Amino acid sequence: MDDMDTGSNSGSASGDPIPRDFDEDEDDEVDDVDEVAQDVILSPLRGNGGGGVGVGGNGSGSHNPEDRGHHSGLSRMMMLGGTSDDLPTPMQMSPSTYLMGGDSMSVSKGRSKSGTPGSPVVSLVSGATDTAWANVAPTTKYEPSPKYLKEKCVCLNHFHSWTEQDQIDFVEDLLQGMCHHQHGTVNAFLKPMLQRDFISLLPKKGLDHVAENILSYLDAQSLCAAELVCTSWLRVISEGMLWKKLIERKVHTDSLWRGLAERRTWIKYLFIPKPGESHPDHSFYRRLYPSIIKDIETIENNWRCGKHNLQRINCRSENSKGVYCLQYDDNKIVSGLRDNTIKMWDRNSLSCLRVLNGHTGSVLCLQYDDKVIISGSSDSTVRVWDVASGEMVNTLIHHCEAVLHLRFYNGMMVTCSKDRSIAVWDMVSSTEINLRRVLVGHRAAVNVVDFDEKYIVSASGDRTIKVWNTSSCEFVRTLNGHKRGIACLQYLDRLIVSGSSDNTIRLWDIESGACLRVLEGHEELVRCIRFDSKRIVSGAYDGKIKVWDLAAALNPRAPSGTLCIRTLMEHSGRVFRLQFDEFQIVSSSHDDTILIWDFLNCSSVDGRSPSNPNSFHERRAH
Repeated sequence: MDDMDTGSNSGSASGDPIPRDFDEDEDDEVDDVDEVAQDVILSPLRGNGGGGVGVGGNGSGSHNPEDRGHHSGLSRMMMLGGTSDDLPTPMQMSPSTYLMGGDSMSVSKGRSKSGTPGSPVVSLVSGATDTAWANVAPTTKYEPSPKYLKEKCVCLNHFHSWTEQDQIDFVEDLLQGMCHHQHGTVNAFLKPMLQRDFISLLPKKGLDHVAENILSYLDAQSLCAAELVCTSWLRVISEGMLWKKLIERKVHTDSLWRGLAERRTWIKYLFIPKPGESHPDHSFYRRLYPSIIKDIETIENNWRCGKHNLQRINCRSENSKGVYCLQYDDNKIVSGLRDNTIKMWDRNSLSCLRVLNGHTGSVLCLQYDDKVIISGSSDSTVRVWDVASGEMVNTLIHHCEAVLHLRFYNGMMVTCSKDRSIAVWDMVSSTEINLRRVLVGHRAAVNVVDFDEKYIVSASGDRTIKVWNTSSCEFVRTLNGHKRGIACLQYLDRLIVSGSSDNTIRLWDIESGACLRVLEGHEELVRCIRFDSKRIVSGAYDGKIKVWDLAAALNPRAPSGTLCIRTLMEHSGRVFRLQFDEFQIVSSSHDDTILIWDFLNCSSVDGRSPSNPNSFHERRAH
């Protein structure tokens, strides 16, 4: 067998390296009342009669039976000793009830807002109603009394002669003796006095950097709004190069922005300029930002519509054809072939850079970093190669059957095999890799492994996913659900996504072991699967690559028909392996090709990218 086995009955006499079966057994409106309080509070004004809150019109506190007959139900309830719980709500009362005139409600005589003694006054627990009261209150102009005019100056002279703390204490005592509607009037007077345009004031104090730092926390929409506040704010934004800083922050924190900056080359205008170079002015970045957003929207639309530019590498294997595994970066693609070789390809020219020979069986899996390539083969060995020279520097012999998958990270490597075992290795160097532990528990070939600092995850032809503790290598739990053998999976954070020969994809919570979703759509075995924060991309033996919406897949209310965004069909054979990022998918197949699906460089009508900085310089030249 050249390829992985996913069932216990894998010893096919046909010699076909592609497994036929991964299965072990084959088988109010609130009417804008503006928070009007539920209770109406009669203001306890001291009237001339000293009667407190009365229900007659004279403030004497007397209860004339004839007068009572003219009061509203609310007033009657107050007269009869009712509580606030007995009062009708504002929605039950007519406006005249709480903005009363005449004798809907009567209070003791005192000074009203109009200054007319004896005018009815009502205070509501809402500043908005004070405004409504002002609209219906008598319009008699307030005339200060002679006594007030005579004593005002004396009081102010006393007040100004006190210390600041004495003045504060006095005002606090004064406010405590005032009623609610007076508090509202004072509050309306104080509000504009307490407001400060500190963004405009800080530069005048030589604190431009503080104003810039404050506004640098704004997102793009808020920054646009801030530019329109006044010329002082616009000057702070412009002189502080805040649009440039916003773009730099996005590039630092978002891989999509980072990748776009590098591919569109505008990263050279960010951060610290090189010696002897200078960066453009603020207006350049102000125009660049919306063009970047347009570029990102175009890329997302290309993914949804399946719009791409396709590049093809024909591997031209001499004997057996098929590309089982691959990995890529911006400069190269490294592929493992069925003809026992590892081939490295140039990303720009798509030409073959180097062929690594040494395996005596098909190369079923590989991974590389900046120093080494590590590969696993149907010859049961794991081999280590120097990336720069292509020289083989180490061979690990442990498994007794084909090595179907491997992963290494941070000084640790995990391999799995058709022999049903999982090997955990400590990587001291490329030439010193020591076996730490062998994990046994699967009842069929272990087809794929993945791990992080917390868990090792393995999937097998026995239809199960097993979870192991990374540090102790102890077994944690088994995930059951697939109806046939499992061919692929990826594990990240709490999420596991797996593909099976039952033609389905399942999403799992690793902590609870629960299956979160089942994705259906492939017509044959799901051979490879990858996901990021937005998408799941799967490849299958039906020759199709499907792109799925991850957020929708995790939403139990999303209809099944909305989960698959796009199906891509260009391979003429089984899809063996794929990887992708925000801009592209790179896939390999039994048809002996590697396809590059480019979703970035496919939509410009004039050949110029939306966020090409050269277009801004052209405009500036005019």
